[in-house]
Amino acid sequence: MKIGVLGAGHLGKVHIKVIQEISGWEIVGFYDPDDDNANQAIEKFGIKRYTDIDKLIADVDALDIVTPTVTHFALAKKVIKAGKHFFVEKPLVSNLDEAKKLLHLEHEANLKIQVGHVERFNPAFLSIKDRKLNPMFIETHRLAQFNPRGTDVSVVLDLMIHDIDIILSIVKTNVKKISASGVPIISRSPDIANARIEFDNGCVANVTASRISMKNMRKTRLFQHDCYIGIDFLEKKTEIISLQHHKPDERFNFMEISTPEGETKYVQFEMPEVSEVNAIKMEMEMFLDSIVNDKPTAVTIQEGYNAMKVAYQIISKITGERPA
Repeated sequence: MKIGVLGAGHLGKVHIKVIQEISGWEIVGFYDPDDDNANQAIEKFGIKRYTDIDKLIADVDALDIVTPTVTHFALAKKVIKAGKHFFVEKPLVSNLDEAKKLLHLEHEANLKIQVGHVERFNPAFLSIKDRKLNPMFIETHRLAQFNPRGTDVSVVLDLMIHDIDIILSIVKTNVKKISASGVPIISRSPDIANARIEFDNGCVANVTASRISMKNMRKTRLFQHDCYIGIDFLEKKTEIISLQHHKPDERFNFMEISTPEGETKYVQFEMPEVSEVNAIKMEMEMFLDSIVNDKPTAVTIQEGYNAMKVAYQIISKITGERPA
């Protein structure tokens, strides 16, 4: 399957590297108008540079869009009109109006489109994929040291959207209410934000993101009946503390407790095995699989839109402006 990469910046180079490692993809070349990015990619990967984007699109079966967010819609529209499958990094596009138009275009085309919500493939999150999740409270912290890359959008679209997507993939019910606050510190858009998302089923998510932290942190905590699950996306570790009515077997550490009613219960401690997975490589492998075997993509354009919709509701609460 022939693929071309649009964008050879920092993340574009990461994508080029993993695509070259995947059996089944033939990377034909890349397009990037920046000579420095292009020369570095040519030197590092020995890959052909296209200076005519339409020629690259014509020469491949699929495209990987790894460009600044502001360019996503125009490029995606061009690729759809050419009838080519594509992968596009998050956030899907720059605003909700573009996202709605892209959804309409997708409905008219028989194409595979996958959105790059890479945390879906984080090995810590994958370690609980077979566990029944029904949290009633979720708390997330995504903190990053300042990096000028990504400041073309709010921290909500830059960082928090990862956690929004994870939360929406777990809590499969409608959002009832959102409240939020945030402030710009270094850039013109919010650099720190907090949101409270309430769902129809009673679940509440408290979500915090900052890109001017002194340390990096990417943690999510799920609280559900008789169970706590902690996911460390950065350290790739997961811990589960659950209340058991019967004595656990020898595989688990546990603590015996007596309830006020005189019952004996057990607090069980688990550290699920976390496999070594390259998340970006895995999402590109699944994108290939969806094309070859005609499967739904791992993160659909509708899911990308849903995450954006919540993100813009949060931004509107912070800025007082209606979602764009």
